[in-house]
Amino acid sequence: MPPDHQPDRDTGPKPDQDPGRRLDRDSGRGLAHELVERLKARILAGEIQPGQKLPTESSLIQEFGVSRTVVREAVSRLQAAGLVETFQGRGSFVLALPASTAFSVEASGIRTHRDVLDMIDFRIGVESEAAGLAAERRTDLQLKAVERALVDLGRTGEQPGNAVEADYAFHLKIALASGNRFYSDLLASLGPMMIMLPRTRLPHVYTVSDATHFTRVTLEHENIYRAVADRDAAAARAAMRLHLSNSRARLQAP
Repeated sequence: MPPDHQPDRDTGPKPDQDPGRRLDRDSGRGLAHELVERLKARILAGEIQPGQKLPTESSLIQEFGVSRTVVREAVSRLQAAGLVETFQGRGSFVLALPASTAFSVEASGIRTHRDVLDMIDFRIGVESEAAGLAAERRTDLQLKAVERALVDLGRTGEQPGNAVEADYAFHLKIALASGNRFYSDLLASLGPMMIMLPRTRLPHVYTVSDATHFTRVTLEHENIYRAVADRDAAAARAAMRLHLSNSRARLQAP
């Protein structure tokens, strides 16, 4: 497991914060999602033009009263959607809006147990290749983002309420590290529901609160991270395939 670090705490809106700018904390979709929607609306409305820099991390924290973790996750999702590009030491800049030709899979269309199994089959093919490309192409900054996501996932043993978002963040960071926006676009279109839907169908023994299951799943993610860190594309593909195949097998357990 990579070295731990102190978690960012969401301290809520600041006393002098404009109430009209506060995010909806009761939407059930998560603060990162709400912040993405706010920033996306500004971009689509032309309030932030292509080539212009997004507000700084600290100004977004102040404006919306959220943690650094929430801001970073929101920016990652904007990257995945092809709306911004981030340059180390310079910040994130808005990109020209692409033509609406992106392929997407809506999680709302996944309703039955068969649908969930088919989605995991689909993810095995997509995410295994994305992991291999991530091992070949990832930057040090992208690897650090994967490492942070892994650390956050490891903490969910004590905070199971954060497990879905942390698991999704790990897979999204791998897709972003692939250097191919179509992988991250696809995962962004599915959103955290790609993690939530299979979990709702797992037998009780496979819940995140079960220590044996949690240890096994954490190790599967660690193996993916280690292969990407080592730039071992074959091992990364194999580790992701094994993890998702195990997830599928758990769904078929009697």
